[in-house]
Amino acid sequence: MSRTRDFTQFDSRKEASERPAKRAFPKSWGAEYLSDGEALFRLWAPDIERLRLQVDGRNREMLPAGAGWFTLVVEDVEPGTPYRFVMPDGQAFADPASRAQEGGVDGPSIVLDPSSYRWSAPGWRGHAWEEAILYEIHIGTFTPEGTFRAAAERLNQLASLGVTMLQVMPVNQFPGERGWGYDGVLPYAPHHAYGTPDDMKAFVDAAHRHGLSVMLDVVYNHFGPRGSLLQPYVPSFFDPERKTPWGPAIDFSRPQVRRFFIDNALYWLEEYDLDGLRLDAVDQIVDDSSEKHFLVELAERVHGEVTGRRRHLVMEDHRNITRYLERNRAGEALLYEAVWNHDVHHAAHVAATGETAGYVGIFADDPVRKFARGLAEGFIHQGEPSPDGEAHGEPSGHLPPTAFINFLQNHDQVGNRAFGERLISLTDPRMLRVMTAILLLSPQVPLLFMGEDYGETQGFRFFSDYQGVLARETWDNRINEAANFGGIPEGVSRPEDIADPNLVDTFERSKLRWEHVRRPEGRAFRGRFRELIAKRREHVVPGLRSAPPRSGEMLDAEPGVIAVDWRLADRILQLRANLSEQEKSIPPVSGSIFHAEPMGTTAETVLPGLSMVMAVSVL
Repeated sequence: MSRTRDFTQFDSRKEASERPAKRAFPKSWGAEYLSDGEALFRLWAPDIERLRLQVDGRNREMLPAGAGWFTLVVEDVEPGTPYRFVMPDGQAFADPASRAQEGGVDGPSIVLDPSSYRWSAPGWRGHAWEEAILYEIHIGTFTPEGTFRAAAERLNQLASLGVTMLQVMPVNQFPGERGWGYDGVLPYAPHHAYGTPDDMKAFVDAAHRHGLSVMLDVVYNHFGPRGSLLQPYVPSFFDPERKTPWGPAIDFSRPQVRRFFIDNALYWLEEYDLDGLRLDAVDQIVDDSSEKHFLVELAERVHGEVTGRRRHLVMEDHRNITRYLERNRAGEALLYEAVWNHDVHHAAHVAATGETAGYVGIFADDPVRKFARGLAEGFIHQGEPSPDGEAHGEPSGHLPPTAFINFLQNHDQVGNRAFGERLISLTDPRMLRVMTAILLLSPQVPLLFMGEDYGETQGFRFFSDYQGVLARETWDNRINEAANFGGIPEGVSRPEDIADPNLVDTFERSKLRWEHVRRPEGRAFRGRFRELIAKRREHVVPGLRSAPPRSGEMLDAEPGVIAVDWRLADRILQLRANLSEQEKSIPPVSGSIFHAEPMGTTAETVLPGLSMVMAVSVL
């Protein structure tokens, strides 16, 4: 038996205080298990006149509910029941807002009772943003097993290292068994190869027990190339006038579309008790016609509705704009805590490796000075003309250092290279030590890429699980990506010279080798990271609370030298680094040196080649 019910009574925009005290978020789209064998099914499909629901082996007619919505309440439906939506031509598809899939994107969706999971760390309060030390992981390659449960077993090692927040690459359901997750098509469903929704909740639960926050990478700018019913059957979801580099652009001017993604953000934070989200490539989220930009509405909804503790929002945005990063008078982020700072990575990479091909090429001229500017002021390009003559970026020096996430490596900068080499394979060990110390002791939020902490030398490559034409196109495109990330190596002239991303071996060779952690060099690496993180916690973090605007100053220095002072809340932090091979004069340091590379380096008037010191003066 089935009947209709007004879907607005299940409005996800209810005040949090009105929601039940359980971790189950009432989505606007898809299936919701109500109770006592009832489930509500909803889909927005304004481009079709008829929609059926396939459940329990039967096709049931869904009823129009106005404004393009179809809805149906079905009785005698229990958690675990498979279902699909059936289009007018008879094609059956997974629910775009599916909580779980049976066998991947091509299988049926599964009705779940999300409140059934029993959480074991209900008192978790999270970390303040100034305490953030991010560690980026990919669930499929973080452990040999590649699952949420296996990843949870390794979290004690990260907690003992001193990192405070996990940055988890996308886990939404994508085609096939293997992938980075940025080609997801079902953004509410954890990828089946990683485990069940309860497995993911257990992973988050374990992280909280170990004192680790969990931030999830989410992709709201496009869908992957295969597996979604939205592109063929709900064209109104997309903007016909635009495309992204990865496929059709999404029409964020439509309230139903905005609701799909804002619900998704609230869903992950509430139902999975996540501590924050990273929004991928928001420069590809165009919303020029709305009264309030989608990114603003999303942040306001998160901060206004998700209660219990502050949830952190960060973004990737290649435009170098500051409007989403502004602070109130108390220094608190109004919308987004921070942005990934590609400028600093690019300048540091050129300085460390000498590579100038691809995206980093515009930093080839005096990269050390550019690196210093990024450490002092945030963005390096702040409105100056780029090589193509266009102005790029906005002034950023007024923002606190914690508005920027700095990194020496991440999934893109390693995995899009032709051979997936890590920085340890590209630079002098002394340079790597200096760069690592700068990263972890500067006041910006540092991000480490998995394996960086123990000196992993096995690469991390781009991998996928496509077949046929799409598999060939993906492989062919790797050489174009490599040109932008490190350049085309000698001897590479065709895609066949680069590993086929669709081979299982490419995926397997990207996995961390945990046995290396126990080797002498692995233990030594981790010891250095543990020491640097402890020093950051003692000398840097206390000054980041309510850090004043315009805190960084780049001092005049010889070529190859970085000299930056930061006036923080209650202290002055001073960095002096010599990234050249020759001894260099430096501006004087007034504070007490609390770290030096190599050990024993002083900073009275000169620094030897490839060395650094960090000093602090408490006011």
